[in-house]
Amino acid sequence: MLVGDGLLEQFGARVRQHLRCKMCAIVTDDKVGRLFSEPVQENLRLAGFQPKLITIPAGEKSKTLEQAGAICDQMIDAGLDRHSFVIGLGGGVIGDISGFVAAIYHRGIPHVQIPTTLLAMVDSSIGGKTGVNTRDGKNLIGAIHHPSLVIDDIDVLKTLPPREFNQGFGEIIKHAVIADAKMFRTLQGWGAADAAALQRLIRRNIEIKAKIVARDEREQTGERALLNFGHTVGHAIERAGDFNECLHGEALSLGIVAACAISIKKARLTPDQRDAVVELLQRFKLPTRLPPNFPREKIFNALKFDKKFEGGKVRFVVTPRIGAAHLTNDVTLDDIRAAIAQL
Repeated sequence: MLVGDGLLEQFGARVRQHLRCKMCAIVTDDKVGRLFSEPVQENLRLAGFQPKLITIPAGEKSKTLEQAGAICDQMIDAGLDRHSFVIGLGGGVIGDISGFVAAIYHRGIPHVQIPTTLLAMVDSSIGGKTGVNTRDGKNLIGAIHHPSLVIDDIDVLKTLPPREFNQGFGEIIKHAVIADAKMFRTLQGWGAADAAALQRLIRRNIEIKAKIVARDEREQTGERALLNFGHTVGHAIERAGDFNECLHGEALSLGIVAACAISIKKARLTPDQRDAVVELLQRFKLPTRLPPNFPREKIFNALKFDKKFEGGKVRFVVTPRIGAAHLTNDVTLDDIRAAIAQL
């Protein structure tokens, strides 16, 4: 994984250091593609690759089995075989679906990621989780397929609208709450950061997630599940809003607030630490209250489709203090309902 500026200008040469095959598919969306697909293709051609550009509609609704199949069909038509590779050029949706395609095409070919959002750089591009959504929930069909190379060029973040940039801090704050009290304090004093500070922050988040993933790659021990802090309610909010009402980082922010409320009851988190988390989320313009007319009952109904429910029991991540977290089966659906009602 490479983090720096000006990396897209070296992209073809960097890929050549890792992969010798010639043919590749670039999977992107219609928004990101307008900005970056031409220079990426040209850079690949100069390095001796033969790229095939595949563009899909932007947004969570493109993350389906049908869309993955359509991408595979285009790759077959272009003559890509098991010696080819897939490049995901975009945010989390593109990373998930391009990685899923790489995992299933010819039973698995290499995957290269170029995350174009802060959220993807600090979260979804790390750990090898790929997948698509179904009618009943997010990422219910997928595979673990680690990328061969990830290029985090922070120059691309300059193209993001403030709201899109800020949602990345939902995952960053989550990492601080579950694993790094020092980073939490750094974020409390965060100002208009320069490129070097942003690179350090991205690298630290990569370290946190990679370390947790390495201890439990396939979620067998419960260690990796710590990364789901805030996601039980967050994913339900996304689904209740039909993936249109809020961005992932914004839904996660609300899920973190709910998880902190539950942590006060179930893990002895102090109210002042809960307040500190809420204030930090607000500092980065992330929501901490639902709109008054949001369908809260739909949030609760969406919970049953969450992968973190096993045998009807809730595997919920709580925090006893900033910088630590653990799994518990002591959280009831009534606890979650009460936390949602407070949002």
